[in-house]
Amino acid sequence: MARPSWAGQAGRIAWKDLHIEGRSREVLYTMGFMAALVVLVFSFAFISGQEVTVGPDVVAGILWVAVLFSGTVALSRTFDRERESEAIRSLLLSPVPRSAIYAGKLAATAAIMFLVELLLTPLLAALFSAVLWPHALWLGLLLLLGTIGFASVGVIFSAALLRARSRDALLGALLFPIVIPVLLAASRATAYLLDPAAPDLDPALFWTRFLAALDVVFVVVGLWTFEPVVMGD
Repeated sequence: MARPSWAGQAGRIAWKDLHIEGRSREVLYTMGFMAALVVLVFSFAFISGQEVTVGPDVVAGILWVAVLFSGTVALSRTFDRERESEAIRSLLLSPVPRSAIYAGKLAATAAIMFLVELLLTPLLAALFSAVLWPHALWLGLLLLLGTIGFASVGVIFSAALLRARSRDALLGALLFPIVIPVLLAASRATAYLLDPAAPDLDPALFWTRFLAALDVVFVVVGLWTFEPVVMGD
């Protein structure tokens, strides 16, 4: 029997995580509740009479704050199943490249986060009267790129804090400063797209390209650093 390729091994790890999450939906429900709660809190804060009047910058900021907090929930649970009964040792002893393990975990986490974000955007549009549909595909691309950049760093820190007692608190403290460029680029591009009067596509394109470049850097660094992180742990 031929040995699976690197991509095949990464795909199997991602499929395993997605299959387990599809049966339990534990992380999905928790993330969805957190994201919806963040949006609802902001909507109550900005209510004026019967209408919510906010600009595109504020809507973009609320969207990415919700992504930040709900995504941290997913990242804190990335290696929870492997932590139980020391299953992480079995995974590391298997003939699978460490980079493939990282890629599989990244793909599964990003897929779960992206699904929650797709469900969140209609709620955001309804509560804040945001015009999301003229550039829906572009907005979806921004959500995908921002999710990959955020998760690529988060998977590394989640692995590094695998056995830390206060890993949930430490994860946010370590992760948030590193992903500021990702959130900045994503929120600025989103704000330019959401301007209902005159969407400025040139700055949006610049920030989208910058976000894609950040993703490449963070993923490459993650592939390179994952093995020493998990072996050191």
